[in-house]
Amino acid sequence: MDIALVGTILFGSLVLFMALGIPVGFTMGGISLILGFVFWDGLPSIDGFVLGSYSKTTQAVLTALPLYIFMAAILMYSDLADDLYEVVYRWFGGVRGGLAAGTTFISAVFAAMVGVVSVSTATLGMVARPSMLKRGYDDKLTLGVIMAGGTLGILIPPSIVMIVFASEAEVSAGALFMGGVIPGIVAATLFMIYAYIVCLLNPEKGPAIPKEERFTWKEKFVSLKSVIIPLAVIIVVLGSIYLGVATPTEAGAVGAVGSLVAAGVRRKLTLPNLKNMFLMTAELLGLIFWILIGAVAYARIVSVTGVGQAFAELITGVDLNRWWILIFMIIFFLIIGMFIDTVAALLITAPFFIPALHAMQFDLVWFGIIFVIACCVGNLSPPFGVSLFIMKGVAEDVSIKTIYSAVWPFVVLLLLSMIIVMIFPQLVTWLPEVMRN
Repeated sequence: MDIALVGTILFGSLVLFMALGIPVGFTMGGISLILGFVFWDGLPSIDGFVLGSYSKTTQAVLTALPLYIFMAAILMYSDLADDLYEVVYRWFGGVRGGLAAGTTFISAVFAAMVGVVSVSTATLGMVARPSMLKRGYDDKLTLGVIMAGGTLGILIPPSIVMIVFASEAEVSAGALFMGGVIPGIVAATLFMIYAYIVCLLNPEKGPAIPKEERFTWKEKFVSLKSVIIPLAVIIVVLGSIYLGVATPTEAGAVGAVGSLVAAGVRRKLTLPNLKNMFLMTAELLGLIFWILIGAVAYARIVSVTGVGQAFAELITGVDLNRWWILIFMIIFFLIIGMFIDTVAALLITAPFFIPALHAMQFDLVWFGIIFVIACCVGNLSPPFGVSLFIMKGVAEDVSIKTIYSAVWPFVVLLLLSMIIVMIFPQLVTWLPEVMRN
């Protein structure tokens, strides 16, 4: 059968069944089983899919997933956001836009502890938003800052998406973690500068708290004690990876223990909280691994039919500069990310993109960070960005239209971050190189 027709069937059927509402993992797996029977020796193809899925899901790098998800669950149910927000309120509340910029700072701290989007967005939506609205902040700015800050969870390491990308691209998860540090700081800084400038130009969007409500220097420094444990967890996790003392998986185990200690100090290790922590871990892990299993089968059938290799040859054979091809890939991914989960989007496109990127000799660690920034954009982009619906869940009084309109400035800032990383690849490659040396 013509390779173009096979490729059309592979991708077209995937889009069709996802449009019908069938879960992504089951869609990829089901299509692969059917086409494997046709193109790959009938029933024996099932053995190939099973063995491939077993090999993928038992990769050492993926053992880090449950640990970092568990860290996120611990922090979700330990009310750590309350104490961190109190620090921001005391230190930055007296500055126009200070609470908005400070909320981004908290998001960055959360990002360096969790690795997922949902925790920061949900907790700060419940903690920071009511406080900011009470003090006269513009709701669109408030919503945008919280949702944009939440996306940093997959850009500032540790990151669940980076671990999945490392598994698919066969690159070092530790190198990806280190590569994401500076771009994450760049994105967070752009968010804070934007919030400050908006409030400087329009004071009514983010007024400073009245002088009588401001805190003394003593009260400000006392509040910093609540930052000690979170910073210790961050330093232990990232520091151990950077120094080569621990792998990302081992660092995740240490971080999980540190997070449990933080929750214990706050007396949050109650039976209901522990139940919720383990339940959240199991649910997210189950979701990711079902997608991974389906993706393995899909990647196998793409490889066996020759569609992946044909796509790579087609891309590299086009008389275009490789940078234009890279830009078209990113645009394609950004469009897909508007409609489906970013992990699923990665696993769908990886069998096509990664061989082509290899052929064009792009650094896959550098591209991995660009891809993660694209995932951040996808999480924020209407109509189906996950951050939008998380925010709607915790801010039921706001219309989805208002939430959509609140994110666009931050989508632009993320795209600006991506352009900066593309122009200055050293922002990604420098820290991993130092780590290797």
